[in-house]
Amino acid sequence: MQKLTGLIAAPHTPFGKNGEVNLPVIDQIANHLIAQGVNGVYICGTTGEGLNCSVVERKAVAERWVAAGKGKLSITIHTGALSIVDTLELTKHAETLDIFATSVIAPCFFKPGSVDELVDYCVTVAAAAPTKGFYYYHSGMSGVMFDMEEFLIKADKVIPNLSGIKFNHSDLYEYQRCKRVCDEKFDIPFGVDEFLPGGLAVGAIGAVGSTYNYAAPLYLEVIEAFNDGDQETVAALMDKVIGLIRPLVEYGGVAAGKAAMLLHGIDVGDPRRPIRALSAEDKESVVAKMKAAGFMEHVPAKHS
Repeated sequence: MQKLTGLIAAPHTPFGKNGEVNLPVIDQIANHLIAQGVNGVYICGTTGEGLNCSVVERKAVAERWVAAGKGKLSITIHTGALSIVDTLELTKHAETLDIFATSVIAPCFFKPGSVDELVDYCVTVAAAAPTKGFYYYHSGMSGVMFDMEEFLIKADKVIPNLSGIKFNHSDLYEYQRCKRVCDEKFDIPFGVDEFLPGGLAVGAIGAVGSTYNYAAPLYLEVIEAFNDGDQETVAALMDKVIGLIRPLVEYGGVAAGKAAMLLHGIDVGDPRRPIRALSAEDKESVVAKMKAAGFMEHVPAKHS
C-alpha cells in the first residue's frame, strides 16, 4: 500500500475581495509548495474551509489543484460534508481525477452514534471512489471521538480501499495502537504540527498540517535532525515552531494562517463567515509575530 510520506500541506482555499473562490491563486500556492519541498496536499479540509464551500466550488478547487500540481504533488481530496448526498457527489467527482486519495471527516451535526455507524458511513463513501485510497479524518472538531483502533479493525473487513487515518489528535497512545493494528498495514499520517517530534518518535512517516504551507523548510529540518538523533537541534527548531504557533492560537488558526501566506507574497484573502476575518492591523501583527518567530531564515530566498 502506498503511503503519504514527508510533509503534506493542508492549503488554504483562496478567496477574492467579494468572497468568491480565487482559483488562479491555487497555481501560486502549488508552485510555492513544490519549491519548499512539500510532497503533497490535503485539500478542502479544515484549513481549506471545505465545509464553508459549495459542492460546485469544491469541484472547481479540486480540478484546479490537479492541474496546478503538475504531477509533482500527491493530492488527497477531503470530500466530507454535512449531507451524505453532497459527500457522495464530491467523492464520485474525485474518482474521475488524477489524485491519490479521498478523505472524510464525520458529519458534525447529525453524527454517527457508534463505531459501527461510523464504519457504515465510511463504507458508503469509500465505495464512491473505489480506485482511490480512502482516509478517515480523525479530528476533535467533528465532535465524533471513537477509538480509532477499533474503527480500523472493523473497517478493515468492509472497506477494501481503506488506506488509513488522517490523525489530527494528540493522543499518542491511540496513534501507536493505530500504527500497529492489522499487521501495521495502515497509513496514519500525523496531523498536529506542534507535536511533530512526538509523532516521529512513535513512528510517523508522514505529516499533514497547515503550517507546512508557509514554514515547510523549518519542519523538514526538524525531521532531519530527529532522524540524525540530534535532539538539541530538534529542541532549538521547536522553539521557532512554538513561536509561529502562538499567533495562530491568539488570532485563530485559519484566519492567522491565511495572513501568514503574505510572508511569501501570496494573498489568499479572508476566511468565510462564521470565521472572523482579521483587520488590516491584525494581519500586520500576525506577519510581524511570524517573522519574529525566526522560521523565515530557514526558507530559501526566491530567485527571479
